[in-house]
Amino acid sequence: MQIPRLHPDTIEEIKQRADIVDVVSEHVVLRKRGKDFLGLCPFHDEKTPSFTVSQNKQMYYCFGCQAGGNAIKFLMDVGKQSFAEVVLDLARRYQVPVQTLAPEQRQELQRQISLREQLYEVLASTTQFYQHALRQSQGQKAYQYLQSQRQLQEETIQQFGLGYAPAGWETLYRYFVEDKHYPVQLLEKAGLIKPRKEGGGYYDVFRDRLMIPIRDLQGRVIAFGGRTLSDEQPKYLNSPETELFSKGKTLFALDQAKDGISKLDQAVVVEGYFDAIALHAAGINNAVASLGTALSIEQVRLILRYTESKQLILNFDADKAGNIAAERAIGEIATLAYKGEVQLKIVNIPDGKDADEYLYTHTPEDYQQLLANAPLWLNWQIDQIIQNRDLKQATDFQQVSQQLVKLLQNIDNSDTRNYYVSHCAEILSLGDTRLIPLRVENLLTQISPTTATKNKPSGKKNFTHSPLPTPHSPPSSDKSLLELAEALLLRIYLHCPEQRQTIFNTLEERNLEFSLSHHRLLWQKILESTGEEVEIISSLQDRYLESSAEITSISHLFHLNEKSQKEILRTPQAVQAAVACMERVLIEKRYRYFLELWEQTDAEAEPEKWQSYYQSFYNEKMKLQELDRQRQFSITDLV
Repeated sequence: MQIPRLHPDTIEEIKQRADIVDVVSEHVVLRKRGKDFLGLCPFHDEKTPSFTVSQNKQMYYCFGCQAGGNAIKFLMDVGKQSFAEVVLDLARRYQVPVQTLAPEQRQELQRQISLREQLYEVLASTTQFYQHALRQSQGQKAYQYLQSQRQLQEETIQQFGLGYAPAGWETLYRYFVEDKHYPVQLLEKAGLIKPRKEGGGYYDVFRDRLMIPIRDLQGRVIAFGGRTLSDEQPKYLNSPETELFSKGKTLFALDQAKDGISKLDQAVVVEGYFDAIALHAAGINNAVASLGTALSIEQVRLILRYTESKQLILNFDADKAGNIAAERAIGEIATLAYKGEVQLKIVNIPDGKDADEYLYTHTPEDYQQLLANAPLWLNWQIDQIIQNRDLKQATDFQQVSQQLVKLLQNIDNSDTRNYYVSHCAEILSLGDTRLIPLRVENLLTQISPTTATKNKPSGKKNFTHSPLPTPHSPPSSDKSLLELAEALLLRIYLHCPEQRQTIFNTLEERNLEFSLSHHRLLWQKILESTGEEVEIISSLQDRYLESSAEITSISHLFHLNEKSQKEILRTPQAVQAAVACMERVLIEKRYRYFLELWEQTDAEAEPEKWQSYYQSFYNEKMKLQELDRQRQFSITDLV
């Protein structure tokens, strides 16, 4: 849809509600580093993290490719969306009422936004409908199943909003469309009914099933999972993809588990709904379920937002099917694990049981002990490779060695790889310590071509943003003294509020303006803004993004690295030097201009003009000498 210009109050409220750490964590695995967060930049390839996120300033910055900005800018670059699209998405997510600058456009925009609110409403009402049906005579079979076979208490049934979908083909349809007069299209968009292929009309998606609400992080119902109570297939049926629900971006029970994950600094991922429900019922409240698919990067990053140590434990059955499920579920996590961005562990419950079954005959403490003893994923993989193998047999030894080499080749972190090379060498030495050095050498020989290629610089960088020279790099041939001076003065203005009035007064007194167009535009936008450091920087970025103005050439000014932080501690001298350099460039132009006129004038033919030009260029030369004294030190010493 065509999005009209949004009101500044709406943008400001969204920025207040949308925490940048939450937003970025959905795309980048962040680790706490002092007061900030650190991760691998999503905008260019790197192995050493240089991407920082400041929760205090609500800004991000990459010291590798100079990408930086606020939460809105981040989502624009990651999702390739416009400013208005991102703001509107955030408004929906954080439930911010949207206003437009043009009042006549507000009604149409609100109508389109309200669709999501209507979907939330009908899904919440459907949850109540299913809960009510569970306690009626038609739902007795489902209720008894929960109490007897799943051994759930009433408190847990209510906690997770469990219910029952009646067996009729049009029960839900008739209740909401015919009795409650909900629009039929709304129920279809919510994934609750489907149109019949023949004969017209609609039928209920869920029939004679035990219903499990799936909620978003705010606890709002966005979809359902339904377990059959008969022989109908599939055994479990999920809602289709909708405006609110994306299976690959959702985790069951995360709304209830996020606090437990943060407190325990650990997340447990199980296969099924009832595994997660049983763990929560047993007081293990850091468990989520994967909705039966391989875990996506989006799901993993969603979980890792809540654990500082990035510890993730996958719990699957300890049989062949469980191992296959574990390997399938790991999916894209392997890349993060090999890089060391996640501490991935595997729990296999004995006797092929799932978490739900295990808790029927064991205590929560027993399960906690399984978690405590869970091996790291790499160790688990090694165990799988050597399981049921006789390394004294040449064929088995060769196959195991080849599989171990493949595993070791995938490990990016050199320290981790060296550790596992030694560990695998011990396994292959069969207890003979004298053979360990030989096995280590053999393994390194086999993995070195891959690791050498992997670690060899390619000479290319796949930047999403064009890389800019760092603010503290030596000036290149095309980077003039004027550009350095203007950039330094603007950086000081942005990051040192106490110097702003001095800079403004000095420029006005000396009648100086920013000469370079990108600096001049930034200064104009500064003069239009008010506020302290965080607000003015964020406000400036919004002005650029909303107007689609080029921001790349000045974005580095919004951020400070370690060197530039030290530089602006000398702000009085820096301001003096920068202003002097700016004025010097202008005066030097005038000096050359008058010198050229003087040299072109005939002293005998036009003595008065000759004398005037001479006096003018001499005065400019004196000013240049005075400015050099004012500078005291070179501008290139500062930048």
